[in-house]
Amino acid sequence: MLCKFVSTPCSCTDPDNGGACWLACTVYEQLALDRFWAARLPASREGTCRRHILQTLVCYRLIDPGSEWRLHRQWFERSAMGDLLGADYSLVQKNALYRCLDKLLPHKLAFFGHLRQRWQDLFGAKFEVLLYDLTSTYFESSPPDDEEDKRRYGYSRDKRSDCVQVVIALIVTPEGFPLAYEVLPGNTADSTTLRIFLQKIEAQYGKAQRIWVMDRGIPTEKVLAEMRQADPPISYLVGRPKGRLTKLEKALLTLPWQTAREGVDVKLLPQDEELYVLAQSRNRIRKERAMRQRQLRALVKRLKQIQQMKFTSTRPMLLKLGEARGRYRAAWRLLDVNIPTTNTQEGVSFSFTLNRQKLRVARRREGRYLLRTNLCEREPAQLWQFYILLVEVESAFKTLKDDLGLRPIFHQLQERIEAHIFVAFMAYCLHVTLRVRLKSLAPGLTARAVLDKMAEVQMLDVHFPTTDDRTLILSRYTELTREQKVLLQQLNLALPPQPPPRITAGALSRVGQSAV
Repeated sequence: MLCKFVSTPCSCTDPDNGGACWLACTVYEQLALDRFWAARLPASREGTCRRHILQTLVCYRLIDPGSEWRLHRQWFERSAMGDLLGADYSLVQKNALYRCLDKLLPHKLAFFGHLRQRWQDLFGAKFEVLLYDLTSTYFESSPPDDEEDKRRYGYSRDKRSDCVQVVIALIVTPEGFPLAYEVLPGNTADSTTLRIFLQKIEAQYGKAQRIWVMDRGIPTEKVLAEMRQADPPISYLVGRPKGRLTKLEKALLTLPWQTAREGVDVKLLPQDEELYVLAQSRNRIRKERAMRQRQLRALVKRLKQIQQMKFTSTRPMLLKLGEARGRYRAAWRLLDVNIPTTNTQEGVSFSFTLNRQKLRVARRREGRYLLRTNLCEREPAQLWQFYILLVEVESAFKTLKDDLGLRPIFHQLQERIEAHIFVAFMAYCLHVTLRVRLKSLAPGLTARAVLDKMAEVQMLDVHFPTTDDRTLILSRYTELTREQKVLLQQLNLALPPQPPPRITAGALSRVGQSAV
């Protein structure tokens, strides 16, 4: 059927970030999350497609994280998610978003099983070595009255001790593939969490020869003993506090240094069924020494400034010293500060000297790590490599909090708080998938850089009015730049064909239908 167009100029809708939305949806489908949730999130009684709501929430968290309210009020209309999913604005009604969150948590364990299989199918991931660590995330809300609520005051890794928080425990593989997480009360002690996760992983994936790599403070002596006595024994490699070196120093002094790899030397001390590994990294020695020297110089400079000030009483001087101590805490331990108990006619002052014995101890421990393991037959280089892989967990926490906007959390209901974290975890899975693809296909590029580059590919609707009071709508994405073409070629991806034109019903046909 032919259409005649009027002479009225055509109009265009505001362009949106179609490229980034398309890439996020593509990665979402590569992880088969659309198929996983299709069987678990049926449409609502009103016909709202909940799995499309969830896909929108996850892609939003990956591309431009913010609150559900912002998604509802602003982001969806400025994005291409409606065109890609074949949905309209009703998909992101405020209540629909929250009701979708309420349906997620019962499927968390099944999702972990699905995720493990997809990591194996897509990337051949192995799960013999597991990295385990904890972080916290805070809330902009009042303390809850419900004693069962997980929002509690505790040790804040975000330096927000004034806010309630929850603790998040995370397990990832050495390649950075997340396997599982758990949300714990904000006042949970690190040392009480490991036994729970050992049981969860064993129940879900069965008994196997696994190696758990953890930082200091997480396992207790009792839990380590249980891991050694398990059938089969559970292997572990855990960092120990540097203060532990004092007890082992005499035994370690007589042992020779062995080269684990270039720039890393180790000493091995077998004890009972375990092996203590003292490792020193030359690069780390130089870094920590430079940090200590820089902080010590800054502290001495500040103390000399305080000495030049005139104080008539001890209190204001102590406040100044307390401020300096809080700012340069590590360097303060190396000084002896003497504060006289009586005032002189010239006012109140103090003196300080460098404690050379403490300085010698600090120098000996710079760049050194004490590790403890029951992997007594493993090569020292492999043990060191296992331990430094803990940076993958730290990287995961940094991505979740900064790149994916996990914090702060504004939800008030416990289930929605955990659902919010679940959505962020799914977005992180997309981030990891894209990052691993880039590592092999386009090394040097980050997931965020690629999303930003693809966001420049915009999608817009061009409206052509016709003579019979209808409108021809052409949905089009902008022409790719040379960089974008090369990027898609490297990722073995191709944009879909331009969508076919659509035409709206005219006023005459509507009048005819109403007359009938």
